[in-house]
Amino acid sequence: MKRKIDVAGEAHSEGLSFHPLQQFEVHPLFGDGPIHWYTITNATVWLLLAAICVIGVFVLGSAGRKLVPSRMQSVGELGYDFVRNMVVDVTGEDGAKYFPMVMTLFLTIVFSNILGLLPGSFSPTSHIAVTAVMGIGVFLFVTLLGLYKHGMHFLGLFWMKDAPLILRPVIAIIELISYFVRPVSHSIRLAGNIMAGHAVMKVFAAFAPMILISGIGVLVTPVSILAITAIYALEVLVAFIQAYVFTILTCVYLKDALHPGH
Repeated sequence: MKRKIDVAGEAHSEGLSFHPLQQFEVHPLFGDGPIHWYTITNATVWLLLAAICVIGVFVLGSAGRKLVPSRMQSVGELGYDFVRNMVVDVTGEDGAKYFPMVMTLFLTIVFSNILGLLPGSFSPTSHIAVTAVMGIGVFLFVTLLGLYKHGMHFLGLFWMKDAPLILRPVIAIIELISYFVRPVSHSIRLAGNIMAGHAVMKVFAAFAPMILISGIGVLVTPVSILAITAIYALEVLVAFIQAYVFTILTCVYLKDALHPGH
């Protein structure tokens, strides 16, 4: 506690009155002690809420199904068709059996992103620890699936037969490095975009109250409010776009596991 007070005091003495990255701090939900693997934190709560939303959409959407769908049923069917068509278009019909995994990833990311835009909330997908688990999980799944289905022939993914023979070893090294970088880029892209948007909104929000403390606030406050509104609308779009990008890349990696030949 003393360290936190000292840091705040140092920041205040330097003239910094707001901390854009403070919103990303993980802290225990109860008490102020150390965080262990079993500690319930703000990240835990918002991930749980995202899971509840995913379950709620499909439980409520599929309950009492009608020929003329209700609003909730329409949302569920729209999401189902969107992701399933994505999986089939990228991986082929033999990839449809892995649709539940891809759908779960898509909805978890979407709801985590959207819930993170609520005032006073926490965005789990802004943390590399969360997105890395998803990215590494996808990487291990598709790699083991490729080895299981094709054995050593899966290594043909790195050997480009159409290239000149003298270039194949070089290309193989490049392909191998690119393959193992996948989980890094997969996870950092999502976390970086979500964190950046939230941090920018926090910066503009810090200037919004200036009308109460300074004459220049007459100009600064309206501009800040307009900027926050525009960025918030953009972040709603980003919440869906980043979920789509993560999902489509998962489908591409799944296609490589199912059809490793170039």
